[in-house]
Amino acid sequence: MPATPPPSRRLFFLLSAGARRVQRWVDGELAGMGGLTQAQSGLLFFLGQDGGALIGEAAEALDVAPSAMTGLVDRMARSGLVERRPDADDGRSHRLFLTDVGRAARAAAIEGLKELNATLTEGFSEAEVDAIARWLSSLQARFPRR
Repeated sequence: MPATPPPSRRLFFLLSAGARRVQRWVDGELAGMGGLTQAQSGLLFFLGQDGGALIGEAAEALDVAPSAMTGLVDRMARSGLVERRPDADDGRSHRLFLTDVGRAARAAAIEGLKELNATLTEGFSEAEVDAIARWLSSLQARFPRR
């Protein structure tokens, strides 16, 4: 019986190719859930864990430029997913909150995320998944946003 070849160590290529494949799969899944984008889903997840957030806080949490976040919020507000409310501490600022439509979309996206995570971790032990998660998390520290 021939020996199994060792796994490829072309980490950047594997990471890039894997990310593109997952991205395409997620785009297809999200299209079936009311046409949400990944960015919209990310903001829905973030706002669902917080009692409202400033645009800058959301941009930082999602690793998105504030200018891009403003456009995203504008589109989501027009779609009825989020609303802006004046900030109690700073009348010049607004906090973002989920609407009822946004909460329903978030719940649907969470179900899709469960399926994605199950697919991503299938065939790996808990220890292997922990190691992968630790490695992926370390990339943010090793390659900070400029």
